[in-house]
Amino acid sequence: MLTAIGDVMRKCYDKGWITTRDGNVSLKRRGSNCLYITPSGVRKNKVEVESIIKLKLENGEIVIPDGKSPSGELYMHYYLQRFAQDTRAVLHVHPTHVVAAIYAGFQLDELAAQFPEISRYTRVAKNVPILPATSKSLAEATAQRLLKTTFSSNPKDCGILEFDIVGQANHGVCAVARTPWDAFEHVERLDHICEIVLKSGIKS
Repeated sequence: MLTAIGDVMRKCYDKGWITTRDGNVSLKRRGSNCLYITPSGVRKNKVEVESIIKLKLENGEIVIPDGKSPSGELYMHYYLQRFAQDTRAVLHVHPTHVVAAIYAGFQLDELAAQFPEISRYTRVAKNVPILPATSKSLAEATAQRLLKTTFSSNPKDCGILEFDIVGQANHGVCAVARTPWDAFEHVERLDHICEIVLKSGIKS
């Protein structure tokens, strides 16, 4: 499944959802305390298994190996992965039509509800407002939109997904699924309906 991380990044680049150094993916396997994530600043259309960074999650903290530079959006992945009970992939990219639709004033959850080709398979959350990229505030807001709860005395409750994808104003999307390719499909569906709406000329 680590190979899929690089494959998905290349596909996102080919679709124009990222430029060469944008986007990030993480993977956490069921029962593991390790998080695999793409590195910061590298060409994402050339990510190979050897370049993916393996981090340990110990006592609620991220242990970063010396000399390694994980994605700047590390905390977005951490907040979504730390209490996951099953294998989980998190994909963060900047799909053109989704970002344009949010910029035009559309709420993606309301938009998705009108199209069965996405509402049947992908649960879309309410947009995250404009927040600084790579910030903990963006990471926290993204997790709050996607997870059923982020506050509970039982950590397992904080790992339950309520939605599959969320748009981040003036920035991108974050999708969560069992595999990187499943997360990719959530983004693809949402970008497709946003393209349809934008081309229709309808206003928000």
